[in-house]
Amino acid sequence: MTTFPALEAVSADSGFRRTTIERRPVGAHDVEIEIDYAGICHSDIHTVRDEWGGARYPVTPGHEIVGRVRAVGDQVTGFTAGDTVGVGCFVDSCGRCDQCTQGLEQFCAEGVVATYNTALPDGSATRGGYSAGIVVDERFVLRVPEALDPAKAAPLLCAGITTYAPLKRWGAGPGSKVAVVGMGGLGHVAVKIAAAMGAEVTVLSQSLSKQEDGLAFGATDYFATKDPETFERNRGRFDLIINTVSADLPIEDYLSLLRVNGVLCSVGLPTEPYSVRPGALIAPQRVLTGSMVGGIPEHREMLEFCAEHGVEAEIELIGADEVDAAYDRVVASDVRYRFVVDVARTLA
Repeated sequence: MTTFPALEAVSADSGFRRTTIERRPVGAHDVEIEIDYAGICHSDIHTVRDEWGGARYPVTPGHEIVGRVRAVGDQVTGFTAGDTVGVGCFVDSCGRCDQCTQGLEQFCAEGVVATYNTALPDGSATRGGYSAGIVVDERFVLRVPEALDPAKAAPLLCAGITTYAPLKRWGAGPGSKVAVVGMGGLGHVAVKIAAAMGAEVTVLSQSLSKQEDGLAFGATDYFATKDPETFERNRGRFDLIINTVSADLPIEDYLSLLRVNGVLCSVGLPTEPYSVRPGALIAPQRVLTGSMVGGIPEHREMLEFCAEHGVEAEIELIGADEVDAAYDRVVASDVRYRFVVDVARTLA
């Protein structure tokens, strides 16, 4: 076993404390990573504060991980010490089921192993990136292109793949009109990726407070959803809407913005169910769907795409002792646009 400094929460309201955790020995197909940066995702907050239920304390979250290879197992051929690599939302799967063999490991029939808070056979749980190191099967280690700033690449391992996958799946590109709902950690990356794909991008945000940023990121239009005229002006306009927010929205109002055969894809997780009458979907032949990150092949594709097009997250780099305050700021929407923990310099 190797030990690493880490942060952990021991209850829903404990906040974080410094600790030391053990990682398994490096196996034949394992990669040991010295973590440099770990992004803060809203999912981390939901888990740590047990807002979804099922938190396995003590929790060490973090699934937006970038670092350097420290050691590899004797059967590893794709990585060597010193490589800059990343780890996303999951670290293992069965590798045998239909989903895994198609590169859709996130839907593993036997249950994907999340980077943190997944129960292990010994009764413990996986521990994430708010730690100085991690050991991961090579299948789930991602090479980070040299063209990307490692700190700004960390959020791409969740925010990037979460938005890239549905944009690609539903045909964002030249000639298409895409709306992004929300301009937070997910939304700002969605705007950048959709624009890089060649789509005409519109931001639908609660207010116009981030309009200047949205246009700078590649949007051509920006509307405030609290203005009722927004829905009248844009009725029937979009081929694809990516909903990145977890708020409980009047979803039929957003469906009305789609063209015939248009798609509204949600990647946020609101607490209440959507209320949709069948007629809102049937008459205009619209699609209401969702998307859950992407498989490992699509992660690799996304990172190469972002490197080629200069897509990186906008971040605020913080120290390990600032994480509790950062959580409160995320909840208050007081970050532009993603917090990243400087693990190497403030925790390790």
